[in-house]
Amino acid sequence: MARDFNKSFTQQEPLPEESLEAAMKVLKHGRLHRYNIVDDEYTETAILEREFGSSVGRPYCLAVTSGGYAISCALRALDVKPGDPVLTNAFTLAPVPGAIASLGAKPILVEITEDLVIDIDDMLQKFEETDAKILVLSHMRGHSCDMDELNEICLDRNIFLVEDCAHTMGARWNGNPSGGYGLVSCYSTQTYKHLNSGEGGFLVTDDENIMASATILSGSYMFYDRHIAKPELKYFKKTRLNYPNVSGRMDNLRAAILRPQLKMLESKCEAWNERYRIIENILGANTLIGLIRRPEEESFVGSSIQFHLKVKSGSKVKKFISNCLERGIELKWLGNKDPQGYTSRYDSWQYITPQECPRTKVILSNLLDMRIPLSFTLSDCELIANIIVEEADKLS
Repeated sequence: MARDFNKSFTQQEPLPEESLEAAMKVLKHGRLHRYNIVDDEYTETAILEREFGSSVGRPYCLAVTSGGYAISCALRALDVKPGDPVLTNAFTLAPVPGAIASLGAKPILVEITEDLVIDIDDMLQKFEETDAKILVLSHMRGHSCDMDELNEICLDRNIFLVEDCAHTMGARWNGNPSGGYGLVSCYSTQTYKHLNSGEGGFLVTDDENIMASATILSGSYMFYDRHIAKPELKYFKKTRLNYPNVSGRMDNLRAAILRPQLKMLESKCEAWNERYRIIENILGANTLIGLIRRPEEESFVGSSIQFHLKVKSGSKVKKFISNCLERGIELKWLGNKDPQGYTSRYDSWQYITPQECPRTKVILSNLLDMRIPLSFTLSDCELIANIIVEEADKLS
């Protein structure tokens, strides 16, 4: 029997020394606000926007306070109005429907498949039923649907695609960076994402008018000329006085912390996947554990792992989770009716119109989720997986 595990699943790896040095430099000069400049300098935030946009192959990038803010800002820039229907996954985290509902728009929940990605057939049906013009596509827990097929459908039907890449920063589909398909794509740098600034996010696009609108919305105070990853100034003429200031700017301290991490993102993704494969290989050998299929086209980032516990009883799922927790393993039940921590099922979002997604509910009914922080060693991951397997065996 494997020994118990005694490390925290919420302890991230320390920030790199270069981030600490960059943060101290900003703290010493005191110019934390992104528009507080000396002479003709570019601030840490403006430089980060250029660097992040380049990393995902997009010309325009806006650094903001959170991934959720990025989504709501994108929807405002797309002129979403109260009452407008907006399609989104039934399986996602609460900030996604929250961003839609914050505008008074109506989230229209779309079923998912066994691969935990949006059901394109159901999406098309609900598009026809609601005449929705926008899809906020959540790559929930790092799982991507067939982006080539979905992109073709959206282009053919004039559906504006907004990608939520909070869990797929550094991932690719058919060699294209995650976020490379959306008219607008949004990312998060919250502590448990792939770059860590506590809170933060990005909005990227190729569309000059959208970026001009988003920049004004974020609270640029007419200092939009101080951005680098921006369109030509002529695109701001028709937006500069027509959009409200919904302040959500990133500051220079967070940007300074993030820039060194961005340089390390590729190596961090490799480290996550090395840990993921160890856990996956051990869990995959157990008959009571069902892993999620990963398509060949998908280059994912294994910062978490999801699996089905092949039991029909919710009480057995709860008992399994409890037994694992007693041995130091923190699992989240994605089918739990009651929200816990960051996890919630779609029917707990009582601020939206009640909707039934029966296939999604069945898929989530025995679905478990586990973080894989880089503070864990490879031997830690082997131990974790062996404990999970031992507890699963007790259910047979």
